[in-house]
Amino acid sequence: MGLLSSLLALPLTSWPARSAERLEVSIDGIVLPIDVDDLVSWVNAESDSRSELATWMQLLDRESRDGLSRLLKAPLLTRRSFGQQLLRSWAARPLLEALGELIRLEGGKPVDSRQVLNTLEQLLSKRAEMTTLDLLQALPGQQLRLDLDALVQASSRWRRQLKRHQGLLRDFGREELVLMDTKPADGLSHAPRPFQQRHQIRLPHRAVPLQVETWVPNDQRSDGLWLILMPGLGGNPEHFHWLARSVAAGGWPVAVLEHPGSDAAAVQALLQGRQPFDGTKVLEQRLQDLAGVLQAQKHQRLPLKGERVVVAGHSLGALTALLSAGAEPREGMGARCRQALKELPLTNLSRLLQCELAEGKALRWLGDSPEPAAVIGLNSLGSLLWADGQPSQWPIPLMLLGGTLDLITPPLDEQVGVFSALASHPASRVVVVEGGSHFSPIRVGEPMAAEHNDDLFQLGEELVGMDPISVQAVISFEVIDFLEAVAKGVAATESKHFRRGDVRWHRLNRQAAEDLSARHQ
Repeated sequence: MGLLSSLLALPLTSWPARSAERLEVSIDGIVLPIDVDDLVSWVNAESDSRSELATWMQLLDRESRDGLSRLLKAPLLTRRSFGQQLLRSWAARPLLEALGELIRLEGGKPVDSRQVLNTLEQLLSKRAEMTTLDLLQALPGQQLRLDLDALVQASSRWRRQLKRHQGLLRDFGREELVLMDTKPADGLSHAPRPFQQRHQIRLPHRAVPLQVETWVPNDQRSDGLWLILMPGLGGNPEHFHWLARSVAAGGWPVAVLEHPGSDAAAVQALLQGRQPFDGTKVLEQRLQDLAGVLQAQKHQRLPLKGERVVVAGHSLGALTALLSAGAEPREGMGARCRQALKELPLTNLSRLLQCELAEGKALRWLGDSPEPAAVIGLNSLGSLLWADGQPSQWPIPLMLLGGTLDLITPPLDEQVGVFSALASHPASRVVVVEGGSHFSPIRVGEPMAAEHNDDLFQLGEELVGMDPISVQAVISFEVIDFLEAVAKGVAATESKHFRRGDVRWHRLNRQAAEDLSARHQ
């Protein structure tokens, strides 16, 4: 809503040639013309503004007027280089098409998305900051119409999605909680520290050797399990030292992969306009990285002993893990993507990436490694790939974990829904942490974070959610409990709901996940 409201924000520059002199607003079949000068006066809070628009605005309460004014003045893009990269990305297409449905030319004709793209690129070549009204000013034509009916429909869809997630919280609020007396360990216990080492592996698709970190326990278990862990998009191995240490302290060897081209350095290059993002290429490289590391361990080029690998990852790393374990996308992906993009999934941004990867035909595993012993996905994605309501006979133990404050991969669709569609092994579970976000598993800096909380991924409280150190302790507890169940061949019998201090989390078996998903379709 903030982005679209900035369609009305006016800079103090003169209007370009051939620009619209009047903006019409269409709502409920009524077309209302708005005089540009009146809008300028109202946005700039000129006290002597006596226009008809100002009179209508006075009907709003003060808080609403102030909020609307701030939205109208907000810039749409503030980094010229990043804006140019964004416009060249695959995700720009559905966004521009949606914008074209809201902004129409004379006679109600939609604005062509290619015209919008060309205009935006021209604007960004001249200025480092722009508002959406800059776009309106630059588009040809004497008159533009803002279709608020379409905006109302879109906002209604988003509101329905948010209500579904609110219903999930209400359901969890009715569950009886098991109080945990001891704090779940996060790998910073008094146990002997695992041996950490960095390695370089040469792979055909990489110009330089791939960096791999290994964590070898002092006292390895005899169950033959070892874990390979992949960060998400923009993630580095250092972000997951806490989890690697915890698992290795539990007796299992761990390898943490680095993925050049989709790590923190690559995202920084994207933001600075030095490198575009190609989702298809990124996923292909990640799958090849994983296949290469699995072969390196098999042929003893890594100091990790074990015959049964557990493949784990965060976000895009979790998707890589699922694909490597043989989870094939269901038929009808094209139709599901068309519907998702039509609705502009702002409450589930991962669906944009899922559709890009599907169009690029990157959703396939080409490795020849044996079936993994289990798969672990943190803030996983795949609701369009593995549609709920299509039961699976996927035979691998699966653990998916997410947080209720995640709007990138929201748990109801991307963890509970995917789990319901894929999980069939009796040891499988899905875990939802109340207050956890998409970035909760990320930790930057070691090892004093648990005491000072001064090294967290600094994205702001709204994105990070509950104290990540507390959420990471829960993740570590659940991962180790799951690994023990896989090692012993223990089935998950009943769902459990836990609380420790301010942290509440819910471990669901397949039946509970299916019931929850069905209630909130």
